[in-house]
Amino acid sequence: MSTSAEITKWKGKDVISLSAGTYTATIAPFLGSNIVRMQDSATGADFFRNDDSRTIEEIEEGRVTWGFPTLYLPNRLAGGVLKCSDYTYTFPINEPDFGNEIHGFLHLREHEIVSVDATATSAIAKTSYTYDEKDPMFETFPVSFRADFTFTLDASGMRYEFSMTNLSTDRQLPFGMCNHTAMKAPFIEGSDGMDARLYMPIGEKWELGRNLCPTLDMMPHGNHDRQYMTGSLIPVKQIIDNDVFNTAIGDLDGREFRGAVITDLKTKAEIVYEISDDFLFWVVWNEGGDHGYFCPEPMTWMINAPNLPLPGDESGYRELAPGESKSVTERIYARQPK
Repeated sequence: MSTSAEITKWKGKDVISLSAGTYTATIAPFLGSNIVRMQDSATGADFFRNDDSRTIEEIEEGRVTWGFPTLYLPNRLAGGVLKCSDYTYTFPINEPDFGNEIHGFLHLREHEIVSVDATATSAIAKTSYTYDEKDPMFETFPVSFRADFTFTLDASGMRYEFSMTNLSTDRQLPFGMCNHTAMKAPFIEGSDGMDARLYMPIGEKWELGRNLCPTLDMMPHGNHDRQYMTGSLIPVKQIIDNDVFNTAIGDLDGREFRGAVITDLKTKAEIVYEISDDFLFWVVWNEGGDHGYFCPEPMTWMINAPNLPLPGDESGYRELAPGESKSVTERIYARQPK
């Protein structure tokens, strides 16, 4: 099998180009280690929202709606407040209509390329970002950490690993992250958005208040919600505005499955998005449904988790002690079921 891994240029910036078997991927460290493009020649799948005609400025303006961005902190903090066990931090409000801090800052930083390697079977890229007093946010949030990314492309698709390490000596580090995954729909050239179907095993549905943060009440599943579980949901061409669920274990080919499957009815090609058990919640959103993409966002903690009056096993909130690390993984691949 042919594999390659190299640093190339995209729009005048250094990016990492990976190739393995029928898969190719481009990772942009300058955009927060975003997988800006991933394709599979065997099925014709073009996984993530991309548009080479857009300028860097246009992409930077909407970073969470292109490619595969990683967010720390995930989703919203009501009033910008983050209550840790040892300190309360207040972030600037960047969602003024709802009074929240949203999406954190990690995806806004230029990350370092650590290594780019190819073996006989895999193309591997590692990137990293060290958050310390040199970061403009440090005065607000003085808890040093390192975020490490590993992207492994092989014949079975992409394996993504994200790790955080608390580099501080005296403060707890809140650990919560998500991927604001911008999936193309349609993801096959020549298909239509109405050909896309989404299967996603879901648990309880959370009610959101006017500020788009949880009220702590749960909502019954309606017909729309049940379509996630039957694989009949059309994820575009209709408005999906922050459907929030617990993740759940479903079935895929007779095995336990936690994640999402996007099917193109015209060609029967599928994108399979598998998440590890660390991801306890889904948010699904599609910017009105008419932009050719939707975001199935796996989160390790619930929206506004640090401020919810819930135990960590319900909200997903956890902290890393000084020197402690935590990793999560995901897999993304395409297939043509028989």
